[in-house]
Amino acid sequence: MAAAGGSPSIVEYFGGEDGYRCGYCKNETGNLSHGMWAHSMTVQDYQDLIDRGWRRSGKYVYKPIMNQTCCPQYTIRCQALHFQTSKSHKKVLKKMLKFLSRGDVSKVVSEEEPMDSHIENAVACDFAYKGESHVSQSELTPLSVDHTERVENEDQGTGEKKEEGNVQKVESDSLQLHADIETPVPGEPSHSAKVVHAPPKPGKGADLSKPPCRKAKDIRKERKLQKLLQNQMCTVEGSQLQAADPVFLLQNSESKPNQPKTIEDFVFASLPDDARHKLEFTRFLCDSPLEAENAPNGPECGYGSFHQQYWLDGKIIAVGVVDILPYCVSSVYLYYDPDYSFLSLGVYSALREIAFTRQLHEKAPDLCFYYMGFYIHSCPKMRYKGQYRPSDLLCPETYVWTPIEQCLPLLEHSKYCRFNQDGKAVDEGRIKELGRVRVLHKRIVMPYSVYKKRRKGPSDEASVQQYASLVGQTCSERMLLFRS
Repeated sequence: MAAAGGSPSIVEYFGGEDGYRCGYCKNETGNLSHGMWAHSMTVQDYQDLIDRGWRRSGKYVYKPIMNQTCCPQYTIRCQALHFQTSKSHKKVLKKMLKFLSRGDVSKVVSEEEPMDSHIENAVACDFAYKGESHVSQSELTPLSVDHTERVENEDQGTGEKKEEGNVQKVESDSLQLHADIETPVPGEPSHSAKVVHAPPKPGKGADLSKPPCRKAKDIRKERKLQKLLQNQMCTVEGSQLQAADPVFLLQNSESKPNQPKTIEDFVFASLPDDARHKLEFTRFLCDSPLEAENAPNGPECGYGSFHQQYWLDGKIIAVGVVDILPYCVSSVYLYYDPDYSFLSLGVYSALREIAFTRQLHEKAPDLCFYYMGFYIHSCPKMRYKGQYRPSDLLCPETYVWTPIEQCLPLLEHSKYCRFNQDGKAVDEGRIKELGRVRVLHKRIVMPYSVYKKRRKGPSDEASVQQYASLVGQTCSERMLLFRS
């Protein structure tokens, strides 16, 4: 997608920087990256850049020097359309629903995924947001919209371990009918029905004189079976089925297996009328180098950078920044009120952004990924992003996406890895014609081949060559490289 009639991207390239302090391993000079300043940038150019390992922090766009930096940072994306909530994710979502509906507060914050789970190194974020007094109620959109599921149906009586779904799936080999008369086993002595088991001594096992404890799941199965057996005769495909065929009856009563809950079932669950709290959400364009764009086949909100505000009972508790691009929603950073850290807002906002990506896909079919920034395997605290599955990592040499399951064993042996196992594969987007690089010089746009002839002073071909190899042929021919 190109900007129809829009302004082109204008960038200044700084080249490879001297090493500076790493925020992950604290090495004072180990963090190495290439950088450029984006005076303006189209969403398509930025999409192509992040697919080559670049990342923005405000208007500064940088690319780690992967084979030299102390903590290699691999671009990671989640396949949002196929995303499956893990148990830890469900706990966060349920915790939020319980807090909103009943006011339940859990002071235990997950250590697996820190609160700042998708905050990047925002060195120049140009952050500005509306104050509470500047936002009207009409801008606030409730999280609960048109879904009918009620929160009070969640976890009634069984806590967090309740299995999803209203009906439990029963396999034929898992159903057991409990009879009052013990059936002898061939080859073994029969037992008298009057055998009395002596109570065991403390700590020596279960008391066999008392009925055994039964699992709630088994009790539910039996109740369902009893309900089915109330009808003495059943008609199945025109023939009579006797009530003495309980297994067949129970199997045929469940035409479909349980469907696991989707992320939307949690994020958009309707709250009861007497909910203790109200969480609302508003989104608006924010200052960034990305030029806002609208397209007929794009999302209704358009493309660009957006602030997403989380309002709890009229008070702002978190602000996230996302870039909506042609193929993805890219999470930039999140600010939050530490008083609400018990809600795991870092994780919750990431899950909401995945759901948001899926919503945008309905209007913009090409938009189907959620980019989480960088995955840093050499820093254990930054491995949590790999828990959003399915996800892929970007090969730092050929820029092809590789399932994270294939990457992790390689990263265990070496912090820098080429994920593409085809030794003959090369970067298909590499620079092929340096002379076609577009340059902005004295307010005139020209190819580098022309600029090179006009330039006075020492040659800058090495710097331009490095820039072009990093951004790729396509971006180098679209973006304007500012030269003084």
